[in-house]
Amino acid sequence: MTVDLGSWRRTPFTGGGLTYDCFEKGEGPGVVLIPEIPGLSPEVAEFGEHLVAAGFTVVIPSPFGTPGRAATTGYTLGIVARLCVSKEFRSFAVNAERPITKYLRAVAKDLAARTPGRGVGVIGMCFTGGFALAAAVEDAVNAAVLSQPAVPFPVTARMRRDPGMSQEELEVVKERTRTDGLCALGLRFSGDRAVPRERFDTLRAHLGDAFEVIELDSSPGNRDGYGKGAHAVLTAEIRDNPPNSAFNARARVVEFLEEHLTATG
Repeated sequence: MTVDLGSWRRTPFTGGGLTYDCFEKGEGPGVVLIPEIPGLSPEVAEFGEHLVAAGFTVVIPSPFGTPGRAATTGYTLGIVARLCVSKEFRSFAVNAERPITKYLRAVAKDLAARTPGRGVGVIGMCFTGGFALAAAVEDAVNAAVLSQPAVPFPVTARMRRDPGMSQEELEVVKERTRTDGLCALGLRFSGDRAVPRERFDTLRAHLGDAFEVIELDSSPGNRDGYGKGAHAVLTAEIRDNPPNSAFNARARVVEFLEEHLTATG
């Protein structure tokens, strides 16, 4: 798979004391797309192109990995090793505010100031899945998509239950769902042990109907043929001929963003 990142505008952006390159393309309401491990891969870029074609201005920050580089086992493991010890991401911390989320809030606020619509959406995937909701502490974020949120890594029961942010951040997000119309969409495969169901149970207990969940069946013998390691809902597992449940989940993500970023009522 090849995607021409040369058609994207690449500029450094500084926020929250951090600086990373951001890739931008499109017109319309803004969406911040946070890459999954190992970074801004061709699959992530293709998803970005899909969102651009759907009518959004998409910004993809590149906080780790080499933009455009395809995933290989060695490359991916090297990125994981670095992220595990990075203070910006705090991969194993519970009840934690992560410095990277302050950066993402700044990106979202900047994008919202120069795009139409009711605020912006933020999409996180895998390692960055939960960062999308933590970014919603920023008022400019009106829709958060948590695709297979895997941080903190679910090593213990407490980690499996952790919502991926501090209690203070969660309280702000809860209040925003009640007063500002903030909504979140969570996606996971039913058999994905890296993304425990307990995490979604925690978020649903706090956010109620403001948290929509799509759980794709990856149990043995599932009708879409997902393997037991199925994980990347919005990229690697999508099939369009015939459309599988991951394809339909991606369609729901676009619809969800349209509902919350372009509606006037």
